[in-house]
Amino acid sequence: MPLGAITLALTAAAPMALAQQKSVAVTAIVEHPALDAIRDGVKASLAAAGYEDGKTLKWQYQSAQGNTGTAAQIARKFVGDQPDAIVAIATPSAQAGVAATKTVPVVFSAVTDPVAAKLVKNWEPSKTNVTGVSDLLALDKQMELVKQVVPNAKRVGVVYNPGEANSAVVVKELKALLPKMGMTLVEAAAPRSVDVGSAARSLIGKADVIYTSTDNNVVSAYEALVKVGQEAKLPLVAADADSVKRGAIASFGINYRDLGEQTGRMVVRVLKGEKPGDIKPEISTKLELTVNPGAAEKQGVKLSDAFIQSAAHVVK
Repeated sequence: MPLGAITLALTAAAPMALAQQKSVAVTAIVEHPALDAIRDGVKASLAAAGYEDGKTLKWQYQSAQGNTGTAAQIARKFVGDQPDAIVAIATPSAQAGVAATKTVPVVFSAVTDPVAAKLVKNWEPSKTNVTGVSDLLALDKQMELVKQVVPNAKRVGVVYNPGEANSAVVVKELKALLPKMGMTLVEAAAPRSVDVGSAARSLIGKADVIYTSTDNNVVSAYEALVKVGQEAKLPLVAADADSVKRGAIASFGINYRDLGEQTGRMVVRVLKGEKPGDIKPEISTKLELTVNPGAAEKQGVKLSDAFIQSAAHVVK
């Protein structure tokens, strides 16, 4: 083939390749193992569907480093880039994304209650530019786990950020649920990550166990909680498996890598032409028991062999 013909062929092929490439912009309120697992799960699902970073996919990721103002700046920047979809991980980033655009598709992930967070009006297709996957907590099962780990527990302490919508919802639900199970809730506010350690220390003598939800401030500073739990022999029970790996005794919750892959499959549907407003928000229903016997020992709890053996994952 003459050189001129080759040049023409390459020139003609280039726009087609560019047309086939999709762009996905991903943001998270903060970096910690659970949210990182979601991000990686989203990317894996996209790759499995043929959207490969650098080839058929333009991928970008930014963390707000725990700052809601930064989350809003990232959202506005992403909207200006006009990607095919924005993936917003955790409630504050999702709220920022939804506030920034009414046209660019926004797929949220790890939002406990998207209705309370005002991302969607209900759990039906939104008919807007928004859909996503919730990590709605099975609080009744998690409180049963608390009683398994600490059978005599009467006072359940919770460290949380009152300004985070998903955390406020959990606290409200626990206030209603715990009295039915013969327990009460003891609250400790941690508006910033640096407040987590002092908030946990304020529960010493007031709580029999600390339960941690998926509050992003708390999870990003989980080692501070673990330190208090070990020093005060105050057991920690978590909502997510990654926190068990970091020092909580047990969790009965979502596998966040699976949640990310579920979110990624939803993003693929959007990239292939479905409107977000026609896709019903989903909930992850796959729950797993994860146990950390070493953490239990350090926090003054003896777990039965049968309980440990019943776990899907045992942290060594």
